[in-house]
This record gives sequence, C-alpha cells and structure tokens, in this order.
Amino acid sequence: MITLDNGVEIPQLGLGVWQVEDGIVTGVVEAAFEAGYRHVDTAAVYGNEQGVGRAIAAAGLPRDELFVTTKLWNSDQGYDSTLTAFDASLERLGLDHVDLYLIHWQSLKKDKYVETWKAFEQLYADKRVRAIGVSNFHVPALQRLFDETGLRPAVNQIELHPQLPQDELRAFNAENDIVTQAWSPLASGGLVDDATLKALGAKYGKTPAQVAIRWHLQLGNVVLPKSKTPSRIAENINVFDFALDNEDMAAIADLETGVRTGGDPDSID
Repeated sequence: MITLDNGVEIPQLGLGVWQVEDGIVTGVVEAAFEAGYRHVDTAAVYGNEQGVGRAIAAAGLPRDELFVTTKLWNSDQGYDSTLTAFDASLERLGLDHVDLYLIHWQSLKKDKYVETWKAFEQLYADKRVRAIGVSNFHVPALQRLFDETGLRPAVNQIELHPQLPQDELRAFNAENDIVTQAWSPLASGGLVDDATLKALGAKYGKTPAQVAIRWHLQLGNVVLPKSKTPSRIAENINVFDFALDNEDMAAIADLETGVRTGGDPDSID
C-alpha cells in the first residue's frame, strides 16, 4: 500500500483494463480479484465501466477493500460537463463513489483543465471521490494547477516503463507529494522479449514481465499492468517474493531509449 497526500491508501499494484472489451472485462476483473488484486483502473473512454461494475457487484467483496479508479475523457472537460460525466461514470460502475478520479489528459489546446480541476475539487469536497488526480500531465500544467486552484493532485498517471523512466517528472511529482502511477508499464508488451529482463528473470526464476513490475515497485511507482489472460494476471501479481539488487536496477536503467508507446501529452487534444 502507498499512502496518498490526504491519507488514503492505494494498493501499489493494480489491474489496468485499457483495450479490454466490455463483454469480457467482467471475467478479467473477476480473475484479478481471485488472484488477489484489489485495485482496478478504468476510464470512461475505455467503454468498459459497466463491465467493471458487474465484476465488482458479482465479487461481493467489501467496498472498503477495493480501490476503483476511473477517468474523465477530454471531450467532457469543463466545470459543468465534468460533473455530468462523473455522474455517468458512477452510474455505469454501479457505485456511490470512486476512490480516485483522474483528468485523463491535460489537453492543452482545449485549455479547460483548470476549470475541470475545480469541478474535481467540488467532487472531493462532496465526498463522492476519496482522492483526485491527473493523468498525462507535464510540469507546466501541474504548476498551473498549483498556482490557480486549492488542491494539488494526489496522483499523476503517466506512461512509464524501463525505456521511458520519466526521471525528471517522477522527481517533480515526488517533490510535490504526488504519487506517480505507471501506465503501459511493460511498454505495451514490448519488453517481454528484452534480453536484459530475460537474464534477470532467469536469475530469480521470474518472467521478464515480473522483473519489470518489480522494478516499478522498487522505484515507488503504482503500477498497472494489463492482461486479459487469467494466468498472466496471476503471474503479474506474484512479484512480492523477490527483490532486485542495485546492480539489477542499474542494468534496467540502461534500457532507457525515451521512446513512447502512446501519445505525447503535449500534443494530445
């Protein structure tokens, strides 16, 4: 567990469900719950909030044992439209609150993220969300939120993996008590055949994916690996019985290329 700046605890390893179709996401999330996950990360634009909600309802787990994140899509930014979009997400999920609500992208051309954040602050004040944060925000947009609003984001969820470690942004987040979450933590599967990770996996009896997830955990990131396969979902959470040493961490640091698998937040509208 990692403690956010407001005292809320978030499981450091969660299930991401991007590109998991609504028709199958219920079974995927149920498999994750069976494997021990208690943190699920979805978004309005994923089109699978209803399926995630069905899995939560079917699991019968105490609500306070679950950590559910969803996100506001770019076209819904703006004060009133944010509140409306949040209501719709909550209805699709079948919940009376979410644990974390994120602005999905900074959308600089729209220039609505400040008024959007003020709506987030209202949702937080109304106790409809336990924590509020952002996704895909760079330092200038974060600094503007600091300067023009009352609350700082608890979380900044960004593309982050050994090829794109985001050292400077992670450091800025940490200096401002913002927890860094990693999406695409395995570079959209591009690291599963990496020779360095394979060698480290052989050393510990782990897969390259497990090694990469362990790297994230030791950096202090919240990590959100995605899979539709129950065996791999279980494999991805089986990373708490070994630790990488300093030499291992240095070898993984050498994988940095700066190449993104997703879009650049400064150009996504």
